[in-house]
Amino acid sequence: MPEESVFNRITREYYQLTSSEKKLANFVVANGQRTQSMSISELAAACGVAEATISRFCRRMGYQGYSAFRLSIAASTAARPDTSPLSGEIQPDDSVPILCSKLAGAEIDAIRETQALIHAESIQAAADLLLSADKVLCMGQGGSMLLAQEAAHLFTTTFPSFFPVPDSHMQVISAVSLDEKDAILFFSYSGTTKELIDVLRIAKARGTKIVLVTRYPGSPGAAFADVVLQCGSTEGPLQLGSIAARIAQLYLVDVLFSEMCRRDLDHCRQHRELVADALSEKHV
Repeated sequence: MPEESVFNRITREYYQLTSSEKKLANFVVANGQRTQSMSISELAAACGVAEATISRFCRRMGYQGYSAFRLSIAASTAARPDTSPLSGEIQPDDSVPILCSKLAGAEIDAIRETQALIHAESIQAAADLLLSADKVLCMGQGGSMLLAQEAAHLFTTTFPSFFPVPDSHMQVISAVSLDEKDAILFFSYSGTTKELIDVLRIAKARGTKIVLVTRYPGSPGAAFADVVLQCGSTEGPLQLGSIAARIAQLYLVDVLFSEMCRRDLDHCRQHRELVADALSEKHV
């Protein structure tokens, strides 16, 4: 069995790290190729942490020292599937073609990383859970709410039991009315927002099934979920507005939707044709 990627280890352990270790983790995940050629003092200066913090971090990740950690970064970076050479940070002197290439590279990398993180049994379990629910509420906060609305729109074309709940107050109110026959599909890249925890705690107490789409399977929100679907992206958990992170989550939505449709393709085609016919009446 191949050794676990250092990036996956960091993601799994992220919410057990200290604040200084999180600064280090964010830098390493976002700058893997650069990190593998840096000395421990250079990395400490770049992250604004002490060298002792790096040594402690390496041991926490299961490495004997910084040299072994750096070798693992090199191996994990090389093992990333077809990582784009033009998916790095935007620079002031980038031309428009270079800008386009970097953004396309970052978004392609996010999808490929998500594909590598998908466990078939998790997709199947999520599909089972959502198909058996009387009602599925799609929720998120901030930019993640846009994803929840997009997901609800897609699923409703075939499965009329899906509904978006865009307001954080309404999410709490709605959670109170749910029971064990219902489900929540929640989107949260970090898995740590207070609003997320408030809603999931209520839903869990009422026996409601929960599917969480997140980058961090070890996050506080994941502890409430029946199924966690992990998306891939190389950004830190508190970076806002990343299109690549959203595309990674939309890819997961597409996979989940396709798995649900696959189980009864004839019914899904018929229902989507009915929806298409109804919508065609709205055009002049």
